[in-house]
Amino acid sequence: MTSPAGQPHPGLPPILRGQKALVTGANSGIGKATAIGLGRAGADVVVNYVFGREAAEEVVEEIKSYGVRAYAHEADVSDEGQVTAMVGRMVEEFGTIDVLVANAGLQRDAAATEMTLDQWNKVLDVNLTGQFLCAREAAKEFVRRGVVPEVSRSAGKIVCMSSVHQVIPWAGHVNYAASKGGVLMMMQTLAQELAPKGIRVNAVAPGAIRTPINRSAWETPEAEAELLKLIPYRRVGDPEDIARAVAVLASDLMDYVVGTTVYVDGGMTLFPGFATGG
Repeated sequence: MTSPAGQPHPGLPPILRGQKALVTGANSGIGKATAIGLGRAGADVVVNYVFGREAAEEVVEEIKSYGVRAYAHEADVSDEGQVTAMVGRMVEEFGTIDVLVANAGLQRDAAATEMTLDQWNKVLDVNLTGQFLCAREAAKEFVRRGVVPEVSRSAGKIVCMSSVHQVIPWAGHVNYAASKGGVLMMMQTLAQELAPKGIRVNAVAPGAIRTPINRSAWETPEAEAELLKLIPYRRVGDPEDIARAVAVLASDLMDYVVGTTVYVDGGMTLFPGFATGG
């Protein structure tokens, strides 16, 4: 995989060797790149999806090519029973879970005065409640198993996929921005509660990334030029940028990082509109 500038993306060393990871929403976009990245880093991976089994199986095959185990699991993360069953199956097949990447998310955009309750609820159900349900079930297993020193210094790692819109308001997307603001406080509260049990909870907040969900923002030169005005680093991110951040954050290289959001945004949260003095 190469960046838009043609530079190869560096691979990941086996910093997660022997660990078991679950990535939700992993059959496309950021989730796909993250699942593959964790496999390259040595983890066995469960590829969660809700639609698109064929794409999920393709991700599984690529992960297996790195000499680790993987399988696809269909589940709606906003459904409590399906989440419980998904984590239960993972414990049965892989023995445990060491890393959860709560990535599944969606948008249902509309002006606030036109947004339906269904649009509001769907986004909150998946983006926020879904992350909580997955984190809760993973944490139960982390607590049950405890620390296995030869695998990791921590009992478990949860990485919540957030967004720069956990701190940047986004007109026309009030449900999405609210869900990601909720992810921030949920992550910090879980981190505070679970850290004494040896569990690390953190978040990654992507900025503008080349994924299908936001294709209209970057697929034409004109659209990309407008988008780059918001990015001081002057490039749109790739899913692999997020995958590498997640893998390192979930590894023992970041063992003392707890309750933190890593912004992977090319500087989008630096308020670029003020670069010329405001």
